[in-house]
Amino acid sequence: MPDETAPPGSVWQARQVYGMAAVCLLVGLAIGYLFRGSQSPAPTAPKASRTQPAAMAGTTGGPMPSLEQMKQMADKKAEPLLAKLKSDPNNSGLLLQIGNIYKATHQFQDAISYYDRALKADSKNVLARNEMASCLYYTGDADGALAQLEQSLKADPKNADALFNLGAIKLDAKKDAKGAVAAWQQLLKSNPELDARKKAAVQKAIADASKG
Repeated sequence: MPDETAPPGSVWQARQVYGMAAVCLLVGLAIGYLFRGSQSPAPTAPKASRTQPAAMAGTTGGPMPSLEQMKQMADKKAEPLLAKLKSDPNNSGLLLQIGNIYKATHQFQDAISYYDRALKADSKNVLARNEMASCLYYTGDADGALAQLEQSLKADPKNADALFNLGAIKLDAKKDAKGAVAAWQQLLKSNPELDARKKAAVQKAIADASKG
């Protein structure tokens, strides 16, 4: 049975979904890398296909859980937040947290539904919009992802996460190196406070994209 997270016209096996970890080094994890002190390696222009088999980041060498098992894990972890949501259904921050749980376990359609609710509750929740864009990209909807990032930048033109992911998706999905470089150059121009390590990561992404 086709997995609900698969892009149109494709059937993904669990191992193929794990392969998206290769793409995560740019899209989605950009937020962690730029602002949460992630220990991820410096981003480079994406080269791996979203369906390329790869080991899931953070595994310990044991058997990988199935998507169904990951869904059960997400449901369990989300239980206390879902209980709170019953009494506060329009809490945008709470909806964002729940969406993040499902995104982390590759339940992208579930995550999208919670991010969408978060945005309906607070259209200015740029973080939720950026996360939703990543999930849309993972499901194969690059155009939808780009549209969400453009909305984020209308609300916050200097948003580093949106600018970084905008460039990543333009490069990977649209093969638009010029557009990617422009987005990353705008990121550097509008965020001079980036520390040297983060700035170097963006500069490397620009250099890699420019080679193509």
